[in-house]
Amino acid sequence: MRIALLHSGPEGRFARLDDQRAFLLSAAPWLGGRETGESRDWTIADLACPVRPTKIVGIGRNYAAHARELGHEIPTEPLLFLKAPSALAGPGDAIALPPESARVEHEAELAVVVGKRAKNVARADALGHVFGYACACDVTARDLQRKDVQFARAKSFDGFCPIGPWIETELAPLDLSVACRVDGVVRQDGSTSQMIFSVPELVSFVSRMMTLEPGDVILTGTPEGVGPIAAGNAVEVAIAGIGTLAFRVAG
Repeated sequence: MRIALLHSGPEGRFARLDDQRAFLLSAAPWLGGRETGESRDWTIADLACPVRPTKIVGIGRNYAAHARELGHEIPTEPLLFLKAPSALAGPGDAIALPPESARVEHEAELAVVVGKRAKNVARADALGHVFGYACACDVTARDLQRKDVQFARAKSFDGFCPIGPWIETELAPLDLSVACRVDGVVRQDGSTSQMIFSVPELVSFVSRMMTLEPGDVILTGTPEGVGPIAAGNAVEVAIAGIGTLAFRVAG
């Protein structure tokens, strides 16, 4: 099942997508939203960022090759950081490059959307707390990340977290191809099977530190091949079983 947020009024409308028909929901499905009986046609231009989390939890260096390309050791436990919810962007949006940074990079990632409150969840039970999955780009001001040591500023500029194009609920997350293209050129081409810590491990681990609320997002890390984006670039994140999230760099 595909769940999207459609541009409609100031708040948008959640909907279940079926081919070119959108069946409208009364609210976000992880908050109990149900189909209202209303439906409408939709196009890619109707899609907005499909998540409204209380928090976005990032996982650093969760692919060994990516850790090595940045000159870091492979972590022995998940490395957590937070991105501000104000960083969210959606399909087709144009993100601005901040003047504070001279090097902004793409990071294609699988996003996990929480469906049920999770606190101290066992690994074996973790997927039962997941609503679905989406494509994401953990846009990062790499020079500021290195300068600041901690990640908050480098990861949280407005627009630095495009997610979409929708949420796919019927998906096994353990072996999915994850790719990033910039102006049609493949920059990243990996698989979630290369993760150091799997989705169940991440959900369980994060839930020990902080309560995950319905609608919260975990970004699961990026394969090797991260690189700079520049004004005017067209960026695509493609994940098998989900689809393609496309956005632009303003300029």
